[in-house]
Amino acid sequence: MAAKETKTLKVTLIKSTIGQIPKARATVAAMGLKKIGQTVELPDNGATQGQIQKVRHMVKVEEA
Repeated sequence: MAAKETKTLKVTLIKSTIGQIPKARATVAAMGLKKIGQTVELPDNGATQGQIQKVRHMVKVEEA
C-alpha cells in the first residue's frame, strides 16, 4: 500500500495582530505564526479550517 498523502495548506500572516481581540491573537499564535509575512504549512482538517475562519481577515491561505 502506498502511504496516504495528507493535504496541507500554506497559511501566511498578512496583517498585524496589534489591535485584534485576544481570541484572534491566540488563534494566530496557536497556528505558529509570529511575524507578518511568515508562512506555515498546516494539515487540511476541520480544526485548521476553524482556525482559519476565525482569523480569515488576517491570513492568506493557499493549497500546498
